Amino acid sequence: MIKNGGGAASILASRPGRPIHLMRCLLAGVALLVTSCAAPDTRHHVIISVPQQRMALLDNGALLTTYPVSTSKFAIGDWPGSRGTPLGELEIAEKIGASAPSGAVFKDRRRTGEILSPDAPGRDPIVTRILWLRGRETQNANAYGRYIYIHGTPEERNIGRPASYGCVRMRSRDVIQLYDIVGPGAKVTIVNEPLEAVLPNLNNTPQASGGQPASR
Repeated sequence: MIKNGGGAASILASRPGRPIHLMRCLLAGVALLVTSCAAPDTRHHVIISVPQQRMALLDNGALLTTYPVSTSKFAIGDWPGSRGTPLGELEIAEKIGASAPSGAVFKDRRRTGEILSPDAPGRDPIVTRILWLRGRETQNANAYGRYIYIHGTPEERNIGRPASYGCVRMRSRDVIQLYDIVGPGAKVTIVNEPLEAVLPNLNNTPQASGGQPASR
């Protein structure tokens, strides 16, 4: 029985180990709240051209760089089971793998401990970084539930042509660079037309090939 109105302090003192556990829970809750309240990235815009297998990264409308990518070898679309790459307006919902080394293998968005070099024979897992996409339109409403990502691939020899199972694949060095620039909430647009149709001045802008920052 607790006397003299000891309150929470007395209760915690009567239970060894509880103060540390509760403090950890409190700190975890604060961290989660801060993360959930972080402002979305409205500065960056990723545009992906399926016909060109190319990605453009914009910063406040100005071209930063372009990257070769690999979209679905099966279809364009978002219906369950299609293995298609969805079109339209999406956003980066979650970022996974910030501290992982290049080539780190992920299964169910968790590191397995294995690290693969580019074009490792007979292997095709998700590697290096994951940018999980959420659809913003009816035509891509299933993207998040279908686990559509922008992610690294060890099959770098296939980058530049359709080879994925619905996701957008990148070379490890490129997806690391993209991951470090964009934040959750950043807009992602996937189109079935050339980048020039969406960015009319693309050819007149000094730009990179292969993921190097554009000249300014």
